[in-house]
Amino acid sequence: MGTEESRDSGPRPHVLDIEQATLANDTYRTALWTGNHLQLTVMSIEPGGEIGLEMHPDRDQFLRVESGKGRVLMGPARDRLDFDREVADDWVVLVPAGSWHNVVNTGDGPLKLYSLYGPPEHPRGTVHRTKAEADAAEEAEEAGTAEAAGD
Repeated sequence: MGTEESRDSGPRPHVLDIEQATLANDTYRTALWTGNHLQLTVMSIEPGGEIGLEMHPDRDQFLRVESGKGRVLMGPARDRLDFDREVADDWVVLVPAGSWHNVVNTGDGPLKLYSLYGPPEHPRGTVHRTKAEADAAEEAEEAGTAEAAGD
């Protein structure tokens, strides 16, 4: 994905070919547009990789698969993921606020998808080239939040 295309254009008005942007993306996660109430990210998950079990208590999430195959797990608790579905090209996943969820790439190639968060989940301009980079950034953010709360 070219640097011009990967810049976060929010909150200014913006249009893009979302299919082309998603398929061209080779980063684990890149925020393309961050507004005050909505965020668009594109993701590429390597074979056998996953988003990782997570829960957003105060935001809904919409994911659309542009290419690849995956498995979606969701549920009301970390240890109770009773919703289990296979997804592929053109499928969407709707994650209600407060639901634990994970998406695992079960295919032979990258799982290419885009995600809408309402409200935004990641800092404006976020680019995580790998899942390890994303995990490190989230750990640093959590540590900063905990440190600020202790002041």
